[in-house]
Amino acid sequence: MATPPRIPWIVRRPLLQRSQQIITTLTRHGLGWLLTQAASGEDGRLRGLRRLLKQSARTQAEELVQALIELGPTFIKFGQALSARADLLPPAYITELNKLQDLVPPLPFDQMVAVLRDELGRSPDEIFAYLDPEPIASASIGQVYSARLWGGDEVVVKIVRPGAEQTFEQDLEILNDLVDWLTRYTALGQLYDLHALVEEFAHTVRNEFNYIREGRNADTFRKNFSDDSRIYIPVVYWDYTTRRVITLEKVTGLKINDLAGMDRVKIDRRAVAENLMHFALRQIFEFRLYHADPHPGNFFVQPDASLAVVDFGMVGHINEHTRRTFLGIARAIERRDSFMLVDELLEAGIFTRGINRRSFARDLERLLNQLSGIAIKDLSAAEVLRDWMDVILRNGLQLPGELVAMTRAIAISEGTGTLLYPDFNLFEFAAPYLKSFWQEEQSPSTLLPRLTTAASDSLELGLDLPRRAIRILSQIEQGKLEVNLNRQELDDLVGKFQKMTNRLTLGMILSAVIIALSLIMVVYRAETWETLGNYIFGFALISSILFGVWLIWSIIRTGRT
Repeated sequence: MATPPRIPWIVRRPLLQRSQQIITTLTRHGLGWLLTQAASGEDGRLRGLRRLLKQSARTQAEELVQALIELGPTFIKFGQALSARADLLPPAYITELNKLQDLVPPLPFDQMVAVLRDELGRSPDEIFAYLDPEPIASASIGQVYSARLWGGDEVVVKIVRPGAEQTFEQDLEILNDLVDWLTRYTALGQLYDLHALVEEFAHTVRNEFNYIREGRNADTFRKNFSDDSRIYIPVVYWDYTTRRVITLEKVTGLKINDLAGMDRVKIDRRAVAENLMHFALRQIFEFRLYHADPHPGNFFVQPDASLAVVDFGMVGHINEHTRRTFLGIARAIERRDSFMLVDELLEAGIFTRGINRRSFARDLERLLNQLSGIAIKDLSAAEVLRDWMDVILRNGLQLPGELVAMTRAIAISEGTGTLLYPDFNLFEFAAPYLKSFWQEEQSPSTLLPRLTTAASDSLELGLDLPRRAIRILSQIEQGKLEVNLNRQELDDLVGKFQKMTNRLTLGMILSAVIIALSLIMVVYRAETWETLGNYIFGFALISSILFGVWLIWSIIRTGRT
């Protein structure tokens, strides 16, 4: 049974009020230009959009952030997700979106206690000897409270905000409909895979709503770093954890951005920076499971400069292929090989609709040439990332979500490390780690299973190849061979031809009407016409003129794009 077409979001009754609120808020903050400028579908208009973004970046970026705050938790969360996409937005927008942290006002304590009672099936007084009514933190998904169990253990309790999940699903439906429209009618939607962006956002947030998943993530990280004295992961209290409530061991210490506090108690800030980057590199390249939200509020510094890490709602998983590709990208940058870098990026699954491979390779080569005369100890990861994202943005490319999240995690860690110790250098510190991981990747113990798998696949293919060849030849002889093609670009081309044909037909009709009116004027004298005939002739003449002007304007507008 065919899937029915999506009903336009602006008329779907249950979402109408929320949709109107979104449109009103965006318009009030002067963002109506976004849809107007984007709705051309051609590269020329896209360049106009980018010029407009560049000209008014500061003002429009601030307005965008204010609009997201007014639209509530879902859009604040979406803005936080967009803040990681430096491959899609100009730097001014990224800077403003990075300010969207913990801007959601807390709900009253009695509403949160009601969720706690429903989830745990008991009164909080039966579980906790003390439960602070003032939240430690309030975010778009949940609120965090300090508590003490009757056994004396100090804990923190995270509770999902009531109604937050339903509101998110409603807003997500509106976002999906908006993306459908952008993809179909705008240059922005045709250049970027916006559906993948929203799907990635939805997957991440839905996981954050499930505290059982977060507890399992915390247990996995605790197991991974159990033998590492530099990193500590708190214990999950599973007896008091459900899908919407999680109870964790309370960790203490200084926030990682409390520089004055560390200086006061004489903690080595360089050691803290190195421990932070050690955590980032080891989780990505060794365990292939990484903390995807490493902002300073999630790290507590201990007296020995070790780190206690919290909040595992957002984690990233890296498959073996992505890990090897990331190492290949690092290897290409080290060798200053632009063509190898392009190959690795394409292998990573970069979104390349309309890519000019030669132009992209040339831009990367220029970037690598700028780096070639700089010693590794003098390289700044923040500057390299900024230049790198500028090349991506200029070429209209979109990096895979997992690659962006991984790069963002490392970049945030590097930024915090530099804050802790201004002379800290990511490339210099990471070089031994990357060398060790690369050697491990090329070691016989790693290559042998891959070679065995490849040999087994090749043998199976070789044995099965004759039978497949016979089947294909038989289908060709019988005229039954079918070839499936990607029709997207062909449909776009057919659509353009259809518009041209429609305009040509309309032009011919208009010409015929004008000629007919001229003949009527020659054959019949105006004084012999009746009043109704005068009205009909006048209406036809005015309509033809207006229609002709519209047709000429549409042709001129098409020519500009």
